Amino acid sequence: MSPIAVTGATGNLGGRVARRLADAGRSQSLLVRDPARAPRLAGVTVAAAEFADHDAVRRALDGIPTVLMVSAAESTDRVDRHRAFVDAAAAAGVAHLVYISFAGAAPDATFTLARDHWATERHIEASGLGFTFLRDNLYADFLPAMVGDDDVLRGPAGNGRVAAVAQDDIADAATAVLTDPGPHAGRTYELTGPAALTLGEVADVLSAATGRTITYHPETVEEAYRSRAGYGAPDWQLDAWVSTYTAIAAGELAEVTDAVPALTGHPATSLADLLRRRRDG
Repeated sequence: MSPIAVTGATGNLGGRVARRLADAGRSQSLLVRDPARAPRLAGVTVAAAEFADHDAVRRALDGIPTVLMVSAAESTDRVDRHRAFVDAAAAAGVAHLVYISFAGAAPDATFTLARDHWATERHIEASGLGFTFLRDNLYADFLPAMVGDDDVLRGPAGNGRVAAVAQDDIADAATAVLTDPGPHAGRTYELTGPAALTLGEVADVLSAATGRTITYHPETVEEAYRSRAGYGAPDWQLDAWVSTYTAIAAGELAEVTDAVPALTGHPATSLADLLRRRRDG
């Protein structure tokens, strides 16, 4: 079986995929910035290759036909780094690139970082690489962290809905595509949870799971900027944080699809089930 390259293996999603591939007995190369942080798995080689380092990426991908490209950390030069990686993958002769994108990626997406994903998708298409785009909804795993210390979930999401998806489901879907990429060439999959919830409903699910009383406060956009200003983040980061919620309010994260069960063979994980699994260890 041909080797598979995985980026982002020191993170939550890439690490999940790397472990699944190792469990399946697939040889893989992990492209990381810091080899010391790479997971120790059977059948793995590790290469130090930052996205923007064209020569290092090209060397690391030489002879590897299938690559998982987990999107780079949020930054002002993120799209440039993505383009550099894609160009190096094309130069290395990669046949199929599986890119972790975001739900509803578009040039005018409300969520500002979804525009980065749209630009990256277009560059991948123009590169001539075979590709599959996995457009993930908001990570269900992160919803508990959106609750403040006062047990209030705040954001200008109104009564909009979000079909948040579990990272384990994304990893299962990515692994299925990586191990048999042919049927998925040129395809775009919107990966979602099994239901779209308002943030009020999310608060109710979190309350039931934790035994605390968690409530949702639908901020105005102005309130959202004020409440986050104290973190000292740059303007582009504040825009990204706030637009996560306004994208929900605009209905851009509400679509529920059957992509997870179609790719993985199991139902998509509900938020309640995700929290239950976390609690039960």
